[in-house]
Amino acid sequence: MKDLVLKFPKQLEEALAIGQNYKFNTSVKEFTNVLVTGLGGSGIGGSIVQNYVAGKLKMPFNVNKDYSLPSYVSEKTLVLVCSYSGNTEETIEAMNQALKAKATVVCITSGGKIAEMAKKKKLDCILVPGGMPPRSCLGYSLVQILYTINHFGLIDDKFKKELEAATKLISGQQKDIRKSAKALAKKILGKLPVIYSSGSYEGVAIRFRQQINENSKMLCWHAVIPEMNHNELVGWRDEAKDKVVIILRNKDDYDRVQTRIEINKKVIKKYTNNIIEIYSEGKSYWEKAFYLIHLTDWISVDLADLRELDATEVKVIDFLKGELAKV
Repeated sequence: MKDLVLKFPKQLEEALAIGQNYKFNTSVKEFTNVLVTGLGGSGIGGSIVQNYVAGKLKMPFNVNKDYSLPSYVSEKTLVLVCSYSGNTEETIEAMNQALKAKATVVCITSGGKIAEMAKKKKLDCILVPGGMPPRSCLGYSLVQILYTINHFGLIDDKFKKELEAATKLISGQQKDIRKSAKALAKKILGKLPVIYSSGSYEGVAIRFRQQINENSKMLCWHAVIPEMNHNELVGWRDEAKDKVVIILRNKDDYDRVQTRIEINKKVIKKYTNNIIEIYSEGKSYWEKAFYLIHLTDWISVDLADLRELDATEVKVIDFLKGELAKV
């Protein structure tokens, strides 16, 4: 897993090349909404892109992480089917529903049943390199989501230069990122992480939570500001020295959100002094997002090392799939 995290900047470069070279069969058409369907490491790219397009797309962009699709999916919907293995049962079922609804379907996968279905139905299917854990291939899938909605004229080309800049940023700061990650992992070790971020970076916060779950083999939760100020903040009432609060921040977060964070810290410090603030680097959304993603990915594998665990192993998920196969 360390090697895969180390190669993340290179993966982004490869993903850009894949997106740039892919020739779509489906012509540009008008849509009323966009839906990404995928789970786990295959679906998180959709959540991160959803934050990015929130202020750009003039139509709903939603992410589905279930067997069934929303009833609004129709011939006016662009559905992006994301399954790294191509064999995710929930995503296959969702894809069948999208086809039944006559939606425009584009697949992003490394192969499997979804690639076979796409070939049979003559659908656009962007193939990415296979053979790795899905969570280590975020760059491949996320970038193809961007290229797909760009092909259909839903976003402009600006993201391409921003991704190139993000790649250079994390490559250039690799040593500092590694040093920071190791130090932060030591502060988190032995505690239950509670991750907070602004709502506009929730996808990044979810990614961090999932990486701690899978790589570090730890429970964790996340919430966003300002929403948690209307509920979760009240839950800070008892001593919580066993928890560590990690706040993902950007220097240009909305000013009222920054004010809320400072007030939240005052409340939380009454119950735990374990508060870590991680600031992003860069100017664009993608520079800041990928800086935070790369740093927190490293934190998750460093935590696995400190816990003397194999970051790659996911035996409990394999057990679940095995049991499901019996039914």
